[in-house]
Amino acid sequence: MVNDKHKYNIISIFSGAMGLDLGLEKAGLNVAVCVEMDKLACQTIRTNSQIPVIEGDINNVTKKQILNSAKLTSEDIFAIVGGPPCQAFSTAGKRLSLQDFRGNAIIRYLQIIEEISPEYFILENVRGILSTPLNIVPFEYEKEYSHIVDMQGSMIYFLWNEFNKLGYSLSFTLFNSANYGVPQARERVIIFGSKRGRIPLPSPTHSQTGKETGSKWTPLKNAIQDIKNIEHNYLEIPQRIKKYLMYLKEGENWRDLPLDIQKEAMGNSFELVGGKTGFFRRLSFSEPAPTLLTSPIMNATLLAHPTEMRALSVQEYARIQQFPDEWKFEGKLTDIYKQIGNAVPIGLGYVAGKTLIDFHEGNYDLKQEKTNQIHYSRYLGCSDFEFIPSFKNKIIQKQQAKISLF
Repeated sequence: MVNDKHKYNIISIFSGAMGLDLGLEKAGLNVAVCVEMDKLACQTIRTNSQIPVIEGDINNVTKKQILNSAKLTSEDIFAIVGGPPCQAFSTAGKRLSLQDFRGNAIIRYLQIIEEISPEYFILENVRGILSTPLNIVPFEYEKEYSHIVDMQGSMIYFLWNEFNKLGYSLSFTLFNSANYGVPQARERVIIFGSKRGRIPLPSPTHSQTGKETGSKWTPLKNAIQDIKNIEHNYLEIPQRIKKYLMYLKEGENWRDLPLDIQKEAMGNSFELVGGKTGFFRRLSFSEPAPTLLTSPIMNATLLAHPTEMRALSVQEYARIQQFPDEWKFEGKLTDIYKQIGNAVPIGLGYVAGKTLIDFHEGNYDLKQEKTNQIHYSRYLGCSDFEFIPSFKNKIIQKQQAKISLF
């Protein structure tokens, strides 16, 4: 890949195995440099591409290092993209907490965007970012944010406010990747930042029945049924699980066992509340896969093949996440599952990239969000136009409750 100053050059941070990046490239963006601290993920990037890789902790990577590796100037950068881990801040002592704040990956992501100042950015994250609290803030932020410390969702509000100060308009929601043709019902938050005004969110193109969108969700069989004449590599399902899995058919789980066997199989978990649909679960060929995790053989989130007595293989994992068949992952079997399981589905990355380019080129509909036939995900109130006003209202309620105490 050769950098072209006339292309949409992007800087990828927290690149992982490049799931998001491959989708963005498919949409027409050009990855100029990757920043990643996981050694094996870096090896995966180098094995499959010629993209420069900065291997190391983002807190120790400078603007100059990033631009020099990309062989570009700040003016050549169209966007910065990435999924910084959103760990909660420590509350174990003020000094350590402040160190934790300044060393937090998501704060460093904010700083890099401030330093390079691209026209756009994409911040991808897990659903939990919508409820992550801002537990501690340094002195310079106390006046502005001390009143929202420990409030659920205050991290997003903090980012919203701080990016606004840098001149960015934000739009975000929790996307279900199945609503965009991915053969997996995986939910991820994508935040779009723009210096040209708010970017309208992309409308779903698929739905469970297909009635609302014209296209049904893509089933698992479409992703893996044609993988033939290869040796699958997979982790062995523990014998204690196989003992009961052998009685289950495609699409079934522990609830489809006879009641007395259910109690025997589930043990103490039988009395737990909740759906527990991941126990002794065989996937269904006719539905999208559930979220692929970093291991397919965990008790409560088993990802067993619909008809064979085994877990999904890494080859099937890669297909479901939409990696090219020729993409080679470095490391042991457990490392490969982790790299694939942590990735953003390439189809969702494509949607994000196309949304960015369409907006930049003026090819979008301002009313599209209001005419959606289905929600972006099963959870309501997760879009910026719902979330931010709701959070501001909670701040007002908190302040009023505090006043009423006096």
